[in-house]
Amino acid sequence: MGVQQETASTGAATLRRRTLPTELGPCTVHVQEGAGGPHAVSGTADVYLHGAAGSWTSFRELLHPAAAHDRVLIDLPGWGESTQDARMAHLSIEAMARAVTGTLTSLGYRRWNLVGHSMGGFLALHIAAAWPGRTASVTAISATTFGVSEAAGKPLRSLFRFPMFLGMLLAMRAAATLGPAGPALVRAIGSTAVMRPLLSPFFAEPASISAGVLRGLGEDARPACFSAAARAAAHYDFGQWRGILCPVLAIRGDSDVFTPPSDLLRLAEIIPRVQTVTLPHCGHFANIERPEHVQRLLDDLLYP
Repeated sequence: MGVQQETASTGAATLRRRTLPTELGPCTVHVQEGAGGPHAVSGTADVYLHGAAGSWTSFRELLHPAAAHDRVLIDLPGWGESTQDARMAHLSIEAMARAVTGTLTSLGYRRWNLVGHSMGGFLALHIAAAWPGRTASVTAISATTFGVSEAAGKPLRSLFRFPMFLGMLLAMRAAATLGPAGPALVRAIGSTAVMRPLLSPFFAEPASISAGVLRGLGEDARPACFSAAARAAAHYDFGQWRGILCPVLAIRGDSDVFTPPSDLLRLAEIIPRVQTVTLPHCGHFANIERPEHVQRLLDDLLYP
């Protein structure tokens, strides 16, 4: 499949849209050119990886102003604008990582700072372990790591610790059995007032979240992909993260229902250079609820 390229604007940010082939299917990326021009700072990119119920739009609030490096916002195969011809039967953490790194290499980047939310944080940490020479840093925002992995693999044992995740997984699996009607059903619910109480556990202050954001989360939900991602995480070997060489910033909200404090403690035990931060009055979506705070932390890590 040939590369497709378009230019679009979101607010004050101008993004170049490109679609490239991967082993999991076409991968669509949006690139915000860095302040220093194309491939600024020696071919390094700041790369944003969304969660299992998201897309690149999860990071809209972090696009202003332009950074020194290019910003690359990826819709992973199966999500967002990368759903056509996605091969979810082959989904694994390793295959998703190869799709990301292959896409970045095709775009001409030699190194990357990874910013991942939820599943994207998990994926960013795997890439850092597998490509230590090319990963300059990782920021994991509410990464769904140890606890969610254990819950996906042993749901009955984790029922009381992760009821929200297991409830969401059950709902996604049920919707996935409906085929193409599953995402359509989730989108239909997302356009109603029911969506706010359904998603309220994921936010510290749900009343402050706009209806447009909630609707967007409903539109981004991909039941079959969510279920496949949970299966991929269920038996992951976290020991390989001991090989992460770059600095890691791990962030969670103080009312995060997917990323408990124990996950950050375990990250600190196995990753040599990790800093952990818990944001007050924040749930699972710090990039939506506290974007200015997240951006300050990113700036301190990437441009000290």
